[in-house]
Amino acid sequence: MTYTVTLEPSKHTFDIEEDEKILEAALRHGFTLPYGCRNGACGSCLGELVEGEVDYGTSNRSALKPEMEASGKILICQATARSNLTLKVREVARANEIEIKRLPVRVESLRKLSHDVMELKLKLPESERLQFLAGQYIDILLKDGSARAFSLANPPHRDQYLELHIRHVQGGYFTDYVFNSLKEKDLLRVQGPQGSFFLDDDSAKPILMIAGGTGFAPMQSMLEHAIEDGDKRDFHLFWGVRGREDLYSNELAEQWAKEHANISYTPVLSEPAEEDAWTGETGFVHEAVLRHHPDIAAYDVYMAGPPVMVEAAKKAFSETGLPEEQLHFDSFEFSSAKK
Repeated sequence: MTYTVTLEPSKHTFDIEEDEKILEAALRHGFTLPYGCRNGACGSCLGELVEGEVDYGTSNRSALKPEMEASGKILICQATARSNLTLKVREVARANEIEIKRLPVRVESLRKLSHDVMELKLKLPESERLQFLAGQYIDILLKDGSARAFSLANPPHRDQYLELHIRHVQGGYFTDYVFNSLKEKDLLRVQGPQGSFFLDDDSAKPILMIAGGTGFAPMQSMLEHAIEDGDKRDFHLFWGVRGREDLYSNELAEQWAKEHANISYTPVLSEPAEEDAWTGETGFVHEAVLRHHPDIAAYDVYMAGPPVMVEAAKKAFSETGLPEEQLHFDSFEFSSAKK
């Protein structure tokens, strides 16, 4: 059976099959709605059900808390239609114009940025370029049919190579492979670009950027893109990590702040070691943000990093008065399984 989905406030409509997930149907019809992990865990795709009935079957919906569901929120990446639907959701207009490609790539270089972060540079075929928006990610397609998502660290104007920051997690199927077996000139397959996490060029508000761990990668892409474009908005980057050794691109971030009057940078250590001799910000990164910017409702906020960081920040910022439409986030889910 086929139903009709109407999007608010645009009034755009598209058809959806009975067992088709809302996000898949939207993408099939050329509409890009907010999403991240596409497995129900990150919450990037939350929308509001204005009218109609949806079903999740056995799909994961761990990001949908009971109180959210009670207030009408749904996970569009997991929900299927059981009637005609009216949804209130932010549409992503520009990503709509970008072709998602599946391409072979060759490993150009592997470079350790820190004790547990590897920079992986992938070379595209000579006749191909991957168009993407700063902040988006790609999927690395594995031989067993599974995929691993990684944010692009390079900006769109520097697209000769695709640059990824991969953190080594013990027991991680793909990250173990990257750190122990992958070699230069090896072949991989990728698909992208993916995701709705990118800078909103239509907003004039100053911007707070919050990275946790390798969440620095999409921030690097966004900031280098903003610099290239001559974006005059004020940017303040906060980077939260455990210890000093985890600030794997600290000198680069300091360079941005030194060379551009509209860029500020604040690293935050949650567990500085004695040998770090750290005199900067400590504790949870979102708390450091609020200490610097208690008037957070005046900003657009972009966050990328571990789910625990994103969830804590979302709650704190909401309680401080940040409107939902000014918060953009990409929650990094980790998968250790082969499938």
